[in-house]
Amino acid sequence: MNLSIINKGTIVGILLTAFHITNTYAQHTARSASKSNPGTGYEQDRLLKIDAMIQRQMDAKHIPGATALVLKDGKVIYQKAFGYADLETKRKVKNDDIFRIASQSKAITSLGVMMLWEEGKFLLDDPISKYIPAFKNPTVLLAYDATKNSYTTKPANREITVRDLLRHTSGIAYPAIFSDASMWKIYERAGIPSGVGTTEGTLKEKMELLATLPLQHQPGETFTYGLNIDLLGYLIEIWSGQALDVFMKQRIFDPLEMKDTYFHLPAEKQNRLASLYESTADHQLIKVKHLLYEGVDPEFPKLKGTYLSGGAGLSSTTQDMANFYTLYLNKGTFNGKRLISGKTIALMLQNQLGDQVKTSAMPPQPENFQFSLGGFAVETQKNDYLLPLSEGSFGWGGAFNTHGWADPKEGLIALLFTQEYLSPYFSIGEEFQVAVYQALSN
Repeated sequence: MNLSIINKGTIVGILLTAFHITNTYAQHTARSASKSNPGTGYEQDRLLKIDAMIQRQMDAKHIPGATALVLKDGKVIYQKAFGYADLETKRKVKNDDIFRIASQSKAITSLGVMMLWEEGKFLLDDPISKYIPAFKNPTVLLAYDATKNSYTTKPANREITVRDLLRHTSGIAYPAIFSDASMWKIYERAGIPSGVGTTEGTLKEKMELLATLPLQHQPGETFTYGLNIDLLGYLIEIWSGQALDVFMKQRIFDPLEMKDTYFHLPAEKQNRLASLYESTADHQLIKVKHLLYEGVDPEFPKLKGTYLSGGAGLSSTTQDMANFYTLYLNKGTFNGKRLISGKTIALMLQNQLGDQVKTSAMPPQPENFQFSLGGFAVETQKNDYLLPLSEGSFGWGGAFNTHGWADPKEGLIALLFTQEYLSPYFSIGEEFQVAVYQALSN
C-alpha cells in the first residue's frame, strides 16, 4: 500500500482500528490465560475433571482411594492423592505410597532384557534352548482329560525364541489367572506359580519345570498372556550372572532413581504399602484378608521370598514409574545418563504382532490389538481410532488396578494407582485417559 496517497484522517483511522484489534486480542488472551497455562498445553480448570472422575469412583465404592500423576514435557501438571490407603485405620493415600504393580513389572524386566541384547548376550530370534537346554523339544497340548488329570501332546513346529517371550507368542500361558482352563490345571498340578506374590521356590527351579510342560499352541501363532516374562527374568540371571533383584537395582532402579521399587519391601518402607481391597456383591469394599490366586498372602510385598517374578512381582510408586517412562520419552537417557540406545528404544516400541498372529481370549484385548518388545501395548495407525492416545503411545496396567502410559507426541506421562483384587471396575484406567486428554489445550 502506498501511504503517500492516504490523507491524515485515514491514517488516524487505521491506527485507531489497529489499537482496537490489539486491545481486544490482549483481553481475549488474558481471559484464556486464566484457564490455561501458556506454553504447557493443558487447561488447569479442565484438569479438575480428573478429581471428579476419581471422586465418582470412590463415592460408588469402586475404589478406597487413588494417587494420580501426570507429566507434560517433563513437568508435573497434576499430582494428587485421594481417599484411603487403609479404610480401617483411616490412613489417607499419599503421593509416595507404594502399590503392588503386578504386570507393570513386565516392562521393567523387558528393559533389562534389551540392555543385555545390546551387550551381545543373545539375539532376538535365538531359540531359548540355547541358554536353557530343557526347552529344546517343546510340545503342544492336543487334549486334556480332566477326569484322569492326563493330557496328550504333539511336537511343536519350531522352538520358542527370545522374541516370542517378549511379545507373548511362545504358547506359554498363566496358571490361576488369565488362563485356559486346561492349561491352568496342568500348571497347577505341576506346581507352576503365577508369579503374582509368589515367594517360594526359585526361578531356576520353576522355569526348568515349566520346560517339561506342553504349550497351549504353536510358537508364534497367538498372543497368549503368560509366564513369558518370568522366564525372561531367569534368562537375565543366566546372561548377567546376577540374581534378578541385584541386576534390576544396579542396572535400572538406581540409575532411574526408582528408590521405592522392590520385589520385597524393606521394613522401613512397609508402612507405605497401600492395603488391598475387593468389591462385594452388595457394592461394598472390604480389605482382602484371604489368600489370593493360587494361595498367595495379600501382604506379599512385606514378605521375604526366594522367587523373583519379573512378570508380576514388583511394588512401586507413581513417581518411580514416571521416571521409568521418562527414559523412553528421552530415547534412552535419564538425567543425562544413557542406559540404552535410542535405536533400541525405537525397536522396543514397535508392534511385534503381525496380521497373522491371533489374540487369545483371556484376558480380552481390544480389536486390532498391538504389542511390543517392551512389555507395552502400542498405539499404531491400525488401532488409533479406538482411544484418544496419539500414534506411538505405549503403556500397560497391573492386575491390582494400576494404570500407566506415555504419549511421545504430546510429551505426556500419566499414571493412576489404586489397589483392588479382581476388580470389576478396571475400566477406571480408560476413564482416566479420557480425563487426561480432555484437559489438553492443543
